[in-house]
Amino acid sequence: MSNEELGVEVGVGVIRHIKGSVVIADNMRGARVREVVLVGEEELTGEIVRIEGDTAVIQIYETTTGMSPGEPVKRTGEPLSVELGPGLLGQVLDGLGRPLEKIAEMTGSFIERGIRLPTLPRDRKWEFKPLVKKGDRLEPGSVIGEVPEGAITHKIMVPPNLRRVEVVDVVPEGTYQIEDVIATLREDSREIELKMYHKWPVRVPRPFKEYLGATELLVTGQRVIDTFFPISKGGTAAIPGGFGTGKTVALHQISKWADADVVVYVGCGERGNEMTDLLLHFPKLVDPRT
Repeated sequence: MSNEELGVEVGVGVIRHIKGSVVIADNMRGARVREVVLVGEEELTGEIVRIEGDTAVIQIYETTTGMSPGEPVKRTGEPLSVELGPGLLGQVLDGLGRPLEKIAEMTGSFIERGIRLPTLPRDRKWEFKPLVKKGDRLEPGSVIGEVPEGAITHKIMVPPNLRRVEVVDVVPEGTYQIEDVIATLREDSREIELKMYHKWPVRVPRPFKEYLGATELLVTGQRVIDTFFPISKGGTAAIPGGFGTGKTVALHQISKWADADVVVYVGCGERGNEMTDLLLHFPKLVDPRT
């Protein structure tokens, strides 16, 4: 939904003080904690972490070198969100969901400040197979259609923030881009257009209908782990150890041989040389099953 539909008034503040990656801005009345703002002339991405009156404390996610008081702070009226949909697999993303490989094509080895790109490719086409028809009544979580991507099949579902809806229109089976409208739903007297992707706030847990307990073993392919430290599907495991003890090598082996369709690696607080090594070697790992 747009800011206008949500009733959010989006304004412009002004920088009063800068200290490292933290910016204090005035004229921010109406802003909300965790709202994303675009700070300075280069529109650097930031997030409001505290509000006192019409003053906001903002955490900037890029270097503030060269920024000065008096520059504008543009509100977006939206929380920090990620795009979910076809095209997410196989990408290398930074903490803001920006595709690093696409940025490298544009700017080279160094990321320019203020650059913003969508997470999902807009020019790629996907095969969409509808599973509903006009007049069907659906609930949140009902599957509208399927989109295959590699080893998995995406389920395009009714958003969880809607109530019982009726299908007004759905496109026939074929190839579409993620910005194309694939279905129109009616909730009471309001019509909602659905696409193959949607945005989701990063700090809002995904809703679920039922919690499934751990009942299956995740075969990692490493006999010492599977025998002495078995891991369940849906479970959690840790590999503690000092420098050079083989933690990353163990991750490589588990990623290569584990009984999993998709491997997602999230690096948080890693040293640059370790991330570089991982980015160089992970894409070259051969999946024996595919």
